[in-house]
Amino acid sequence: MQRSHGDAAVRFEAGRLKGLRQRGSAKAQLPRVGAVPEVVFLNTSGGLTSGDTLSYALDIEGGRVVATTQAAERAYRADDGAATVRVTHRVGAGSWLDWVPQETILFDRSHIDRHTVIDLAPDAGCLMLESVVLGRHAMGETVGTLGLRDRREIRRAGRPVMIEPFVMGTAELGHRGALLGDARAFATMVMCCQGAEDAVGRVRDVLDEEGVEAAASGFDGKVIMRCIARDGWPLRKQLLRVMAVLRGNVPAPRVWQI
Repeated sequence: MQRSHGDAAVRFEAGRLKGLRQRGSAKAQLPRVGAVPEVVFLNTSGGLTSGDTLSYALDIEGGRVVATTQAAERAYRADDGAATVRVTHRVGAGSWLDWVPQETILFDRSHIDRHTVIDLAPDAGCLMLESVVLGRHAMGETVGTLGLRDRREIRRAGRPVMIEPFVMGTAELGHRGALLGDARAFATMVMCCQGAEDAVGRVRDVLDEEGVEAAASGFDGKVIMRCIARDGWPLRKQLLRVMAVLRGNVPAPRVWQI
């Protein structure tokens, strides 16, 4: 069967675009929305299934860049192995990256293997988000079978400062009471920089969105927020509120705005 393969990579130096590569189904749009460059990655295939591959990469040398995705990524029925996603960002000296993709929607019998790596220079920083929704509640969709391997890493000067492997399969879905309860959406947001832990109080102050359970912790130059929700809509509202706190009330990327 026909498979989709995409690779998009963007390079910035001192806030100026210095390189752009696009191949196959992966594209990178560069909207002019303000002083801070914004990159919007998209997958023109419309979703992921068995054998598909997708790669996004950013290389930042000086300045700040905001990167996101045009819409929710969708993982569809995959009966012949996993779709593979690789996200690799390098953040050079004195630079900053906001990597805030929109949610990944997993449909029944989907199978996805994703690995995200952000490499920071010693004095660089980042904000990283990953959120997942199990089917679309408004469409009456349920997810009983799936495969998700999702590994997230942040490294500083080549050394790991956060490694989070996450695996969810059909067996885990069968024990939802010990994992998600009645929730069908979950997310992790991490800010990594010197003094990041000082923001934990301000993050906790906004973790009161109805329909969401959330908690935050701060330690060793990181603040980490995790939340689960009964649906993707309250989760999205909670994420926007936390993003506003951690980004100094700067508006969310245009594609995120409600």
